[in-house]
Amino acid sequence: MKMLRLFAASLLLCFAATASASPSEPKSGVEYLTLAQALPTDTGGKVEVIEFFAYYCPHCNAFEPLLQEWVKRQGANIVFKRVHVPYNSSVLPQQRLFYTLEAMGLLEKYHQQVFDAMHQQRLRLGSDEEVFDWAARNGIDRARFADVYRSFGVTAHVRRAGTMMSDYHIQFWPNLVIDGKYQTSPSQANEGNPARLSETEQQKNALKVMDFLVAKAKAEKK
Repeated sequence: MKMLRLFAASLLLCFAATASASPSEPKSGVEYLTLAQALPTDTGGKVEVIEFFAYYCPHCNAFEPLLQEWVKRQGANIVFKRVHVPYNSSVLPQQRLFYTLEAMGLLEKYHQQVFDAMHQQRLRLGSDEEVFDWAARNGIDRARFADVYRSFGVTAHVRRAGTMMSDYHIQFWPNLVIDGKYQTSPSQANEGNPARLSETEQQKNALKVMDFLVAKAKAEKK
């Protein structure tokens, strides 16, 4: 009986160690994917990081604060870009909202506020007028916003988002592409972990995998 108790205790210790494990040595095909064909980047010696996301997505909303802090820590090491993915006609106003804020130089100020509007205030932002009303309530000139929203430039960005989604074979989000070569996400980064982790733990592990991939991509530029 004593031996059985010791064996059971050792199993519990092993389980605890597994549960707290993190992807310290990520492997291609497990914690991240290597794209069959690398796509070109325009960031010179810096590492390009692209997040594919959607404002309506609860997982993107949950990931955003941690991702923002990670981007700040990277500093000049990376060039960070976002692509708002298409889905159906109800998402198009949210896409246009994102690219309008970006075109007007207002994205940094209002990006989190859009997430808050959808996930805390429960606004749908599913029509042009809803988006225009939201912009006006938040102190953005409605007429100017509407002009940019309907512009050729924003329309081109929306189309480009669909093309990029296809080029990178994006099927779920949030999804991160590192330097046109590597792809990971909170779910992918924990593919090799048998423990049942919370969403926050999965997100933190994803950021560790991203650290690894940024360092790897930077070394490959030399």
